[in-house]
Amino acid sequence: MIFRKSEPPPFPEPTQPERPGSKGRPTRTRKEAEAARRRPLVVDDRKEARKRDRAQAARARQESQQAMMTGDEKKMPLQHRGPDRRLVRDLVDSRRNIAEYFFPLALIFMLVALIMPLIRPELYLTMSTGMIVVLWGGILVCVIDSFFLRRHLRKHLTAEYGTVERGLVGYGIMRAIQIRRFRLPRAQVKHGQSPR
Repeated sequence: MIFRKSEPPPFPEPTQPERPGSKGRPTRTRKEAEAARRRPLVVDDRKEARKRDRAQAARARQESQQAMMTGDEKKMPLQHRGPDRRLVRDLVDSRRNIAEYFFPLALIFMLVALIMPLIRPELYLTMSTGMIVVLWGGILVCVIDSFFLRRHLRKHLTAEYGTVERGLVGYGIMRAIQIRRFRLPRAQVKHGQSPR
């Protein structure tokens, strides 16, 4: 008959067994996924967004600074990460570099050379000549030491990695110029200690 209700099947339809590793729910449609990702291009409360961005940037800077102090490479800035850069830092920190001693001494000598002629004007010519000799002589010695450091770094990097990546030697020389106490990332090896 036309208007008679269709009878339900005598047995329930077998459900599909759950596969191992399945997520247990149907995959979202593309429209649903795009709707979930959609954010406004310009937020309603710009002040709040700016404050949130500033706080986030400050937190990232603080983590990065802490990593530079402790030597945690995961949170360091990108220019300091990697085993090759760590090796360069350790090689520089393990040797005594002339530049790290020269620049503080040169600064003290310059101050003395500027103050002494005020106290004793007859020493002006002597002090200015001495300042020129000490500064240029010290710079020359630092340049010679940098050539030795360059050879030292290239030798170790080639032995360790087979090649010297561009910028690594310059990274080491710039680190050698800095006063050891103010170097960032902090030195992890002592003078004379063999690098890891």
